[in-house]
Amino acid sequence: MTDQESQEPAYSRVLLKMSGESFCRSGESGISMAEVASISEQIQRVADSGVQLAIVCGGGNILRGKHFASVSHAINAPTAHYMGMLATVINGLALQDALENAGVPTRLQSAIRMEGVAEPFIRRRCVRHLEKGRVVILAAGTGSPFVTTDTAAALRAREIEADVVLKATRVDGIYAEDPEKNPHAVRYNEITYQDVLRQGLEVMDAQAIHHCMEHRLPIVVFNYQKEGNIERVIAGERVGTRVIATPDE
Repeated sequence: MTDQESQEPAYSRVLLKMSGESFCRSGESGISMAEVASISEQIQRVADSGVQLAIVCGGGNILRGKHFASVSHAINAPTAHYMGMLATVINGLALQDALENAGVPTRLQSAIRMEGVAEPFIRRRCVRHLEKGRVVILAAGTGSPFVTTDTAAALRAREIEADVVLKATRVDGIYAEDPEKNPHAVRYNEITYQDVLRQGLEVMDAQAIHHCMEHRLPIVVFNYQKEGNIERVIAGERVGTRVIATPDE
């Protein structure tokens, strides 16, 4: 047994935020089932460890409602946001099938009622699924326009009393500057909610940060594409950047 396999998870209930871009290859759009399968393999190992896992899906690989609203003059902004929410359901369906084909029991819950493909999100039912060892995929944001999936993730984490919000990205943490523009940019191991807001760092939107700060809910931003990183973060290893109330919390 390796050290990683023998280590007890640091968190018992986790909210994992996967952006829509996680479902496609870098620089592309749509859904790459190879990418989804890779994510599913990591999630399967997390589920097998006994950790209760809820996942909030983005939809930017298909349609980003906020952006679409700004470029389209024929479609009203609320409609564009609803279209973006429906895109997250498509991603949720893809992830659900990939997980279940790998033997992971799942439930897909949607904030917009569509009983033909997903359960409605009901907090108590969601928690019960988690307690029974099912991975719950949460789609359609909050069901309301003008609310990002980052904020939806923070709100759902509070509702289900998660121990941590994991923000899966394609970079290895939070930097003081854009590392693509400045290769010497400093990466933070830890940073406070206040410093994220003060410096205007684009980690999650400000509303999501405020929700986590109010509840002292830690956020970990990390690179999910490095094999095993989801498990390492849940095991408590110092991977990526932790956003907390005070240093060394």
